[in-house]
Amino acid sequence: MAETEDKSKKTVPPENSVREEINEKHLTVNPGDRIVDESASVEEKSKQIAVDAPDITGDQITIPAYFTAEDTDGEEKALHHVKDAEEISDVIRQMRMDDDGNRTWR
Repeated sequence: MAETEDKSKKTVPPENSVREEINEKHLTVNPGDRIVDESASVEEKSKQIAVDAPDITGDQITIPAYFTAEDTDGEEKALHHVKDAEEISDVIRQMRMDDDGNRTWR
């Protein structure tokens, strides 16, 4: 008679083991949150999409992985939507629009 495996006695790895495995693989909630190629050009980064899925209402939502902004020297740089979130917030706070719809900076 062949032995049968008792599936109710599965071993579950300790919580820390799972956490370490996740950290090793650098898993994130959205695959687009991962920084794939740090050496990519600003133009290449600006084309990367973090999320492209319908929201709860069914509307299609597309979120870029990188936002482009000019630094104080006028050089364009790509800011990652997760890693550089604080800097993106700073850029938004600095930007204002005048009555004609033109951007003004503080």
